[in-house]
Amino acid sequence: MRILLLFCFLSLPALFYSQGRKLGKMGNVDAYKSTEPIKSKKEKIASIDLYKVITIDNDTTYIDTSLTIQKEYSHNYLRKDIFGLLPFANDGQTYNTLQYSLREYNPLPEFGFKAKHFNFLEAQDLRYYSVATPVTELYFKTTINRGQSVDAFITLNTSENLNFSIAYKGLRSEGEYLNQLSSTGNFRFTTSYNTKNKRYFAKAHYTFQDILNEENGGITTIEDFESENTSFNNRQRFEVYFTDAKSFLKGKRVFLDHNFRINPEKGNTNLYVSHQVNYENRFFEYNQRTVPSTVGSSAVERFGDSFINSNINDQTRYNKLYNKVGVTLENSLLGKFYFFIDDFRSNSYYNRILIFNNQTNIPNSLSQDINTISGKYAFYQKKISGDFSYQRSITPQSLSNLDANFIFNFNEDFQLSLQYQNLNKLPNNNYNLYQSSYIQYNWSNDFKNEKINRINANVVSPWVEIDFQYTILNDYLYFANIANNQQKSVRTQIVTPAQYNGTINYASLKLSKEISFGNFALDNTVLFQKTTQDELVLNVPEVVTRNTIYYSNYFFKNALFLQTGVSLNYFSNYFANEYNPLIGEFFVQNEKQIGNHPNLDFFINAKIQRTRIYLKAEHFNSSLTGNNFYASPNNPSRDFTIRFGLIWNFFN
Repeated sequence: MRILLLFCFLSLPALFYSQGRKLGKMGNVDAYKSTEPIKSKKEKIASIDLYKVITIDNDTTYIDTSLTIQKEYSHNYLRKDIFGLLPFANDGQTYNTLQYSLREYNPLPEFGFKAKHFNFLEAQDLRYYSVATPVTELYFKTTINRGQSVDAFITLNTSENLNFSIAYKGLRSEGEYLNQLSSTGNFRFTTSYNTKNKRYFAKAHYTFQDILNEENGGITTIEDFESENTSFNNRQRFEVYFTDAKSFLKGKRVFLDHNFRINPEKGNTNLYVSHQVNYENRFFEYNQRTVPSTVGSSAVERFGDSFINSNINDQTRYNKLYNKVGVTLENSLLGKFYFFIDDFRSNSYYNRILIFNNQTNIPNSLSQDINTISGKYAFYQKKISGDFSYQRSITPQSLSNLDANFIFNFNEDFQLSLQYQNLNKLPNNNYNLYQSSYIQYNWSNDFKNEKINRINANVVSPWVEIDFQYTILNDYLYFANIANNQQKSVRTQIVTPAQYNGTINYASLKLSKEISFGNFALDNTVLFQKTTQDELVLNVPEVVTRNTIYYSNYFFKNALFLQTGVSLNYFSNYFANEYNPLIGEFFVQNEKQIGNHPNLDFFINAKIQRTRIYLKAEHFNSSLTGNNFYASPNNPSRDFTIRFGLIWNFFN
């Protein structure tokens, strides 16, 4: 109910601003025309380039209200194309990763609990705006069973130099299976400012995010699911491991990035000083009132022995303060030279110290104070641009990151991008310290750094888009199930962090191409992956594909734009990682393969002025091709579902 009230509240300014508008058109993207009375005979038109979307790195795009096949792919809970991710059965749950090359690397240690962070907006995910008139966007989509998913956003410039935006994304989805409710919220507030002489620039934001999931641990009787017994068409009849467990992630962040030009007038050579500060705290909790799980008539200790018999409430707290101070020398011929000093302080902590009989001590906190220096050089020419950066710690911790990027623009249709990264990464905090009420889920480690060498190449051409990556991983960190055969026979799952001492070679090749014939089009994305390793640690499907055939056309004197088609999603068999809700992570397993199941979606999308309407029948072949569709070995993926959604933009 609170989500709907906020949705309506943020809608009110949009409704007022939207009175008396007419629609202009500019290429494939709308331009916006005000119909308020003005003194001159000609109406003032705000062109699309006055509605800017800006990243923290000052990459700029424009607000786009067109309806394309890419908008169809991004009309989902994450609001982005999720090719390479495998969603669980309910909205707001985690995602299994099919495409390993989606992973991004940061040399500094992070909080961890990565399976809970797919919808957690990091500082680099926030966007800043500069708009000629107030802009509102309302997103809505139905969920699985009862609930709703909304994202309400408004931005305005109080002057040419000062912008504010406020947004809230909320979800509540019941799900098909027992104990599967999702309830999430992402509040964000941003502001950006620059002086009239363009000498000082600042971007700031505040976020508050909470992600609550009921955790059922998957179904206990896979054979009942695969038998296609009609008694289980009601998914609530499946037995699950947990009926009262839940996990909760929340976080707050205050962020400021600003810079000042030393020389009063901008010339061919300029000197800037910059500062960035990021303070945030995060909290992860796993709660389980009833400890023994019931499988049939037997009691199962799913996570082994525990210190207490009921009301488990494991809590991990984390805070971070990051400061970066730098100077930049800019020359119109040579490019930009950057020099930075970073100060990173973090603390993961618990409210107790554990001392076991074998004299093993589990401390109550893991504190880190890391200082690094870094340099960067960037240049921009007519047909080639690039940057080189190097970061290294000056405190005792070993840390380094070498990154080089080149972009060659041969012409408007042909572009080549190259990247090389050499990374010496500190482990995430939850690899080195974790405490739980479950006895075997307590550890204090001192793992070695991960060493990562990565080469990326991307080619954009009129014929095909090619994305190639080759990665060499040493001292790879992962989670593994170390339960012995006796424990596995009684369905006990003991997951702990581990480090692979060998070398893993990973290669991926992704090909993308859309073929048009009249009003029809065939959009294809195919991913090939291969790993070489002595043990099955990094498991990926060798083939992942998405193929969409669709029809699009204008109707009713161009008042309605319609798009309809069918999408096929498929990945080959592989040993998919399993999800462990206690630690909020996926772990490696080599006992059950999933995949080799086509997933067909039928969609009808329409656009009327700046309103985009989405109707989709997801996985409509689920009852025809057998119950062998999984998001992880114990968690079936989504059944046939009909979804409705819309995105509504308002411009004054």
